[in-house]
Amino acid sequence: MNAQVKRNKTKQADGVDRRSFLIGTAASGLVMGFVDPLKIAGGIKDANAAIAQFEPTVWYGIDGKGHVTLNVGKAEMGQHVGSALAQIVAEELEVDHRHIKLNFTGNDPRYNDPGLGALVTGGSWSIFMNFQAMSKAGAAGRITLIEAGAGMLGVPAGDCHAKLGKVVAKNGKSVSYGEIISKGKPSKVWTADELKAVTVKSFADYKVIGKSLPALDVPSKTNGTAKYGIDTFVKGMVYATLVTPPVRYGAKVKSVDDSGAKKVKGFIKAIPLDDKTGTSTGWVSVVASNFPAALKAAAALKVDWDLGPHANVSSESILAESKRLQAEGTKGLLWVKDGDAGTAIGGAAKKLEAEYTTSLNIHAPLEPMNAVVYKDGESWHVHTGNQFSTRSTALMAGSVGGDPKNAVHHQKLLGGGFGRRLEGDMNVAAALTSAALGGKPVKLIYSREADMQVDFTRPLTYQKVRAGLDANGKLLGMEHDVISSWPTARWGIPAFLTPSVDKKGSLDSFTVNGSDFWYSVPNHTVRNFLNELAQAATPSGQLRSVAPAWTFWAVESFMDELAHAAGKDPVAYRLAMLDGAGKNAGGAERLASVLKMVTAKAGWGKKQMAKNSAMGVACVSAQERGTATWTACVAEVAINPANGAIDLKKLTIGMDVGTAVNPDGVRAQIEGSSLWGVSLALYEQATMKKGGLEQRNYDSYTPLRMSQVPELDIHIISSGKPATGCGEPAVTVVAPAIANAVFNAVGARVRSLPITPAAVKAAMKA
Repeated sequence: MNAQVKRNKTKQADGVDRRSFLIGTAASGLVMGFVDPLKIAGGIKDANAAIAQFEPTVWYGIDGKGHVTLNVGKAEMGQHVGSALAQIVAEELEVDHRHIKLNFTGNDPRYNDPGLGALVTGGSWSIFMNFQAMSKAGAAGRITLIEAGAGMLGVPAGDCHAKLGKVVAKNGKSVSYGEIISKGKPSKVWTADELKAVTVKSFADYKVIGKSLPALDVPSKTNGTAKYGIDTFVKGMVYATLVTPPVRYGAKVKSVDDSGAKKVKGFIKAIPLDDKTGTSTGWVSVVASNFPAALKAAAALKVDWDLGPHANVSSESILAESKRLQAEGTKGLLWVKDGDAGTAIGGAAKKLEAEYTTSLNIHAPLEPMNAVVYKDGESWHVHTGNQFSTRSTALMAGSVGGDPKNAVHHQKLLGGGFGRRLEGDMNVAAALTSAALGGKPVKLIYSREADMQVDFTRPLTYQKVRAGLDANGKLLGMEHDVISSWPTARWGIPAFLTPSVDKKGSLDSFTVNGSDFWYSVPNHTVRNFLNELAQAATPSGQLRSVAPAWTFWAVESFMDELAHAAGKDPVAYRLAMLDGAGKNAGGAERLASVLKMVTAKAGWGKKQMAKNSAMGVACVSAQERGTATWTACVAEVAINPANGAIDLKKLTIGMDVGTAVNPDGVRAQIEGSSLWGVSLALYEQATMKKGGLEQRNYDSYTPLRMSQVPELDIHIISSGKPATGCGEPAVTVVAPAIANAVFNAVGARVRSLPITPAAVKAAMKA
């Protein structure tokens, strides 16, 4: 039976027919033992999907009642991305955005991000890369419907316009989209070339974009009908959880004693996972008839492990290796090479250097990792919420020796992502468990402890920065070395790596983005180093804000140090370098504008501060230079000099997002990312000891608590320029602003994250 026919008989989940898709063509290459997901193309539409009578583009369909179903190739993890995309389409299509239904599409490559060629949600890319595509898709439907409606009304199309799902003629007569479609009048499907030529509205003409409309997914999330991955139930399903080794990576299972587990009612089997993709090592899946039994049996299981080659790796040894690599200096790849920084620094009147570090950090989303996987004929199905459907589903297929064209992802809402669900380990573990049971449906749920212990953490980073100033304090040259593991390189997707400036190899630009700042510095060098010890012992992933959270930590802290060394005001010092010269034209001016606005709002230089209290400033262009969002922050702190405790009073944050599709949504994103930035800056820290992560739950890994939330004063600039991302940039600006405020308050320069009271106290004594 072929896959398309077989899909009509697939098991139903959640009691609702979900739209799902098969990847339609064979892949053309192998990467790390699985098919390169970026080479998969084609697609087969789900025969069970609701039929739309008019589909002018792949992005949406309209039925005979005028209802619109928007196909969303993004993951919904609380950022309301579907609602924002619906608002863009509604603007051009001229429909009520509340009447748009969201269809999260799984792994059908027809819905690949236009800017990425894959199904990825991250990097604050979603609106930036899809705004034009959604606008043109909406306009195409409107144009076609006006032409068809005009014919039904017996008037020229030029005498008609569209409004709230109707075609309206100058004579006052109208016909609804539903009527037009039910009569079968419109049939045009727009080609890619035709869509490119479509003219869309100008910023001044927007009626829907720019309005704070209610998010479409809030009702279901508040009344309990929303379905997350963990809510999936399939007939005949069994449950599984993991027993993980004491080390993060490299262990092997020597033997399993399940005698204790067999005493647990409902226990079925313990399965050592042989993961050919290399996603995991040394994991054992414990299967039972219900989840409590699986947890109890897992606790009773006795596993003898070969801990492998990384059993003695620690945070300290990773940091020591980073310092060794930097001092040796031979393995760095050039990311930025402007002028001759070494010579400029060597001849400078004043020289400064500093080291900055960040700790390992765990994602710890509220919904633990989970997936329901089963085999149905030739097809492998996975029900889960995932940010990188293309890669994660291909990984699943590769783990069981299946063909990615027969792998089906049923996309679910994510109970927190933050980059953790860019990974596919939950798919792989569930698939291997199901395969061991003959393809039986398996619902795998990580315990909180396993979720943290096998997290693809934010990497531990070490950065060394050197600079030279002339006699007037002007920055002549700057060298910046960034050393860490390379999360993107671990994925094995060559298209996601970047050739070095010196063409000596490919580097992971996602570990150095942000170091290529918009300040005008005549001599500037940035080198990227791979810490192979960290890469092997603690596989790292992308955590909300990625590299800019550590590169701007170093850059913006160091800019403050330079300003103080030059005897200049830190704001004035930055503004002098944000002159828009050369390659920095346009962007530097926008960043300077945001910096001026935020410092004015905060009362920089004018507000009277109490003793041991001060403001600190930072400004960033996160995410990538090519997808920049202009952001500035002023932090107000009060320090207890007796113990170094930080009382974060207020954050004033400004962001130029180009075009704010939904201002309330943008504000919510800035609020959330600001507080995430506070959490990383002051509280979160994971440590590795004897090859494993020491933190196992929220009692030892302590994110920001509600009682620690500062006052937030947020300002959004929406000027009509192209829309940029707003979900991550604020994460990157908060930490350096706080550190700079701490220095201004008590003279303590802290260069490591998190900024703990002990670190402040020690710096005060230095």
